[in-house]
Amino acid sequence: MAAADSLSTQRLATGEPAPAQLVPAVMRAAAILDLLAARDRPARLIDIARSLDLPKSSAHALCQTLLHLRLVQEGADGFSVGPGMLHWASAFNLQSELVRAFHTTIASDPELARHTLTLSVLEGAEVVYIACSNANAPLGITFRIGMRMPAVYTATGKAQLATLSPAQLMAHLPSPWPQASTATGVSGADALQRQLQQVRDAGFSLDDGEVRQGMLCLGAAVTDAAGTAQAALAMSMMAAEAPPARRAELGKRVADAAARLSGAIGRK
Repeated sequence: MAAADSLSTQRLATGEPAPAQLVPAVMRAAAILDLLAARDRPARLIDIARSLDLPKSSAHALCQTLLHLRLVQEGADGFSVGPGMLHWASAFNLQSELVRAFHTTIASDPELARHTLTLSVLEGAEVVYIACSNANAPLGITFRIGMRMPAVYTATGKAQLATLSPAQLMAHLPSPWPQASTATGVSGADALQRQLQQVRDAGFSLDDGEVRQGMLCLGAAVTDAAGTAQAALAMSMMAAEAPPARRAELGKRVADAAARLSGAIGRK
């Protein structure tokens, strides 16, 4: 796609005002990336400034920021797209592949499809839901794509946190500890560590009324070939539907479905 075809570049070139909620500096940075992506050779700073009608000082500051983030790289002939873009492209491709596999897995398993199912990824101390299938049975909560929740209270969050090394886990622990929405929310890091060991022992995670009183969620990690969690799958229902004697059976079903999703992203 040519740079002139991109939304950010069109607005800069035509002077079309952006919606008030958009940040002009971000739009300019995106326009620079669009420009570089459309070229078959690097662009000098003066070329970027002229093409986008930017002050040279602004173009310089933006390019230096993008360079710091590895979104562009600088050589003797000027700037070109940097390797940092590959991280985002890979994440997008992986999540798209996972979402397709999520819906295929649901369609092939009527027992799974009876319940509310979610797929989330771990971002810092939160999980972000990238796919949802809400059942007709009311849970008192409707999961939505893009919804964020503290990872420490959710089944998908605990499933992913349980795969991390102690050092990796520390990087994902919230500070300060988030306010629990129910009385059963895990109270701190020590209690969470005990829960995560239970996840490792059982092969699945539990959110027993921590997100919503009376709701039970069972989760399992979706991992790549190296065993690194890329996402997690969870099944949600009212706690009365899953008495303690049945939870191991349901947890295994979720773990098996998560293993199928792991296979879909190339786990051997």
